[in-house]
Amino acid sequence: MQYFEDIEVGARASFGNYKVTREEVVDFASRYDPQPFHLSDDAAAQTHFGRLSASGWHTCAMVMSMIVENGKRHPSAGLGSPGIDELRWVKPVYPGDTLRCETEVIEKRQSQSRPEMGIFKSRMSVFNQDDVVVMTMVSNGLIATRPAT
Repeated sequence: MQYFEDIEVGARASFGNYKVTREEVVDFASRYDPQPFHLSDDAAAQTHFGRLSASGWHTCAMVMSMIVENGKRHPSAGLGSPGIDELRWVKPVYPGDTLRCETEVIEKRQSQSRPEMGIFKSRMSVFNQDDVVVMTMVSNGLIATRPAT
């Protein structure tokens, strides 16, 4: 189990292998982001996307799925997140793409008001199968400090 004390600034991780399907792109967009270029090949062809593309919010959801799956393999005393400082959708994500993540811890500090937890900040880049960055974000995580023995 990883605790706050185990996190090192500069630590890097690579994980994920998420295959984007057309069905999932259309289903997500139908429910949460029903813009024509996320729903229709013809409508998307008339835009700068050129073809059907995933919603940026869907890309975030796919990334979250990879984060959770990675957490199952590398358990931590994570306590959720107070939010994201920066989010950029750099390139479109298309059906047929395969996504993966790379992260780097860029800072950490123990909470002043809740000394049983710490806060760490990570920079993440999300790549497609051609190693092209499609999304970046800087996120904050909460994690428990190691229990006293």
